[in-house]
Amino acid sequence: MKLLQDIRVIDLGGFITGPFASMLLAELGADVIKVEKPGAGDPFRAFKNGLYSPHFQAHNRNKRSIALDYTKPAGLQTLKTLIETADVVVINSRPGVADRLGIGYEALRQMNPRLIYCAITGFGADGPYAERPAFDNVGQALSGWMSRHRRGDDPRVVGPAIADPATSYYAALGILGAIHERARSGQGHLVEVNMLEAAIALGADPVTGYLTTGQPVPVYQRAAMSQAYNLSCKDGKRIGLHMSSPDKFWQGLCRVIGREDWITRYATRMDRVTHYEALAVELNAIFRTRNRDEWIPLLERADVPFAPEHEVQDLESDPQVRHLGVFYELEHPKYGKVKGAHGPVRVDADRTVDFRPPPDLGEHTDEVLRETGIPVEHIARLREQGIIS
Repeated sequence: MKLLQDIRVIDLGGFITGPFASMLLAELGADVIKVEKPGAGDPFRAFKNGLYSPHFQAHNRNKRSIALDYTKPAGLQTLKTLIETADVVVINSRPGVADRLGIGYEALRQMNPRLIYCAITGFGADGPYAERPAFDNVGQALSGWMSRHRRGDDPRVVGPAIADPATSYYAALGILGAIHERARSGQGHLVEVNMLEAAIALGADPVTGYLTTGQPVPVYQRAAMSQAYNLSCKDGKRIGLHMSSPDKFWQGLCRVIGREDWITRYATRMDRVTHYEALAVELNAIFRTRNRDEWIPLLERADVPFAPEHEVQDLESDPQVRHLGVFYELEHPKYGKVKGAHGPVRVDADRTVDFRPPPDLGEHTDEVLRETGIPVEHIARLREQGIIS
């Protein structure tokens, strides 16, 4: 996977949106240099396991880390020297923060006109919410996404982050488009992505449904239109079904469960959509009569679209997941075995990269600064001044 092997990315982000966006580029072969403050680094580092938390590892593999305090003049100059060698800068912060630090787009564009500068914010560069802090659940709530995945008054939030990674994917997409255009014009670009718009874009189906009809889309309408169900079996395990629109899948299910009469009773997709609520109740009762391992071969033979509902701890033992080689294991010189999931993109049947485990804080400081052309003596002075570590 060498698609971006000639692209250098400076990751100035923290938490998820910026780091995950740059990691996506790293998985395509980019040289990603994560710039962190000495001592603590990315705030995600300290969530667990010292400065090498699982949260940090999830969003920072395939990178090199330098520990550099660019709030001090000598550190800022060092960072700018590094950025002169870069193709892309990624930063996630509130509007105006980068400018106050001397690393805003206009300042860096003057020194590197070919620079692609990706600024990620919570709500955009300006507007009534621009100065508010934003994290994943804020984006989920404001965008309407949360309302599509919550019922009742339980105050707890389930599931992994959604708004954060959606923002990262759109940021990486924008960066790739800007890199492509730069090959034609030779000019850099400012790429701006905010969490609010990214999360709204992720919910395009219900948003477009409302804009088209003027009516709020019922929360179960997508599942009804797609004939999707999550059913509990006798042993308490669950199966997900998704018949979609072809009648053959519905007919196959009816034969599996011994309800051939439903083939004519609910002959059309809209018949099944109209009766979705009742069908869900009846199907759940039927599936509770057998264990999941009994249902699986029956559904498979009938070519019904299904999958067992896995928990995270089930993934490594799944035959298809094993076949795809999803999970990797690497040795980190300090932390030992590091495990994770590969990126999902293959090009020409290959996804091989010069794979690196997530970096220790400042693990590559000297290496990167030497590559940039900074003399060894100057690096030593920076370390004596506490600007690097």
